[in-house]
Amino acid sequence: MQNIFPESTLRIFTQNIFTAIGCSEEHAQLAADVLLKSDLRGIDSHGVARLSGYVRLWEKQRINPTPNIRVVHETPTTATVDGDAGLGLVVAPFAMQVALQKAEQYGSGWVSVRNSNHFGIAGYHALMAVEQNMIGFAMTNASPLVAPTFGNERMLGTNPMCYAFPAGKYPPLIVDMATSAAANGKLEIAQRSGKPVPEGWIQDASGQYTTDPHALKSGGSLLPLGSDREHGSHKGFGLSATVDILSGVLSGANYGPWVPPFVAFMEPSANPPGEGIGHFLGAMRVDGFRPIDDFIDNLDNWIARFKNAQTANPAQKVIIPGEPELEAEQDRKLNGIPLVQAVVDDLNTLADRFGLMKL
Repeated sequence: MQNIFPESTLRIFTQNIFTAIGCSEEHAQLAADVLLKSDLRGIDSHGVARLSGYVRLWEKQRINPTPNIRVVHETPTTATVDGDAGLGLVVAPFAMQVALQKAEQYGSGWVSVRNSNHFGIAGYHALMAVEQNMIGFAMTNASPLVAPTFGNERMLGTNPMCYAFPAGKYPPLIVDMATSAAANGKLEIAQRSGKPVPEGWIQDASGQYTTDPHALKSGGSLLPLGSDREHGSHKGFGLSATVDILSGVLSGANYGPWVPPFVAFMEPSANPPGEGIGHFLGAMRVDGFRPIDDFIDNLDNWIARFKNAQTANPAQKVIIPGEPELEAEQDRKLNGIPLVQAVVDDLNTLADRFGLMKL
């Protein structure tokens, strides 16, 4: 069963929750905007369904609602930001603004972040660069849920990465993906709907493939992109390692199995090597390489050619990265955002907790 809500209703509700835990009005609006962008773009796993998770971390005093977010190290084109344990939904946009300012002045800007928390969808932050006709990059490490190739121990997060490119007559080309076979949020969706997951997403505690979306709760682990060595899991492992090193090792955040879990019922490691969760964000001016109009013309041509590529099934067309999310956003802005009943019940429990109006 799904319930449909206008974007405005969910936005106000989400802002009120963030305000209730002590966020400033500005931070509450920004955090809500990141979550609603996810729901609008059809990435239901990272939208308001995650709201209660942030609240539980706040209750465990693992999220600081009034952080002093600051640059602690920088050169003309690089910086490291300390998020002061703030919401990643707020810390990451701050860091991307730093990257954009450096890119505007010097052609590119690169910012590593430590001492942060879950930052929502990577696409939100990369799109900030596209809005200024720049190429955007965003990535983050995450709770250790993924076993490396041949491994049977949770060592890495789903570690998403996003690359966003401005186009002209076409929408921006956005590659936004987890480096695991599936994002953990997709398991949560399957859990709420009572459906199995495809084989190759997860393995159980003994290292055997399973389609049980609850397998993580009994010692299982997610698999890297590619699922097994024969299908390229070593490549997914390599991509995930890259995200972890740029986000965690470079910034001074935690990395690998020491990244603090998003779920509040699991405690962070007793002796972590770094501070909080790490991100890595970047922006590049296109005109640092060639005139922006020439680039856009060529990218439009690239998109048009791929959209018209021959397919095995004539009824099926090549999908350009970012197209499904744009279609979802156009539809949901007009027709509302669907939420399953389990998410609505969870949000209404939050409303009771803070004395707010229910959905």
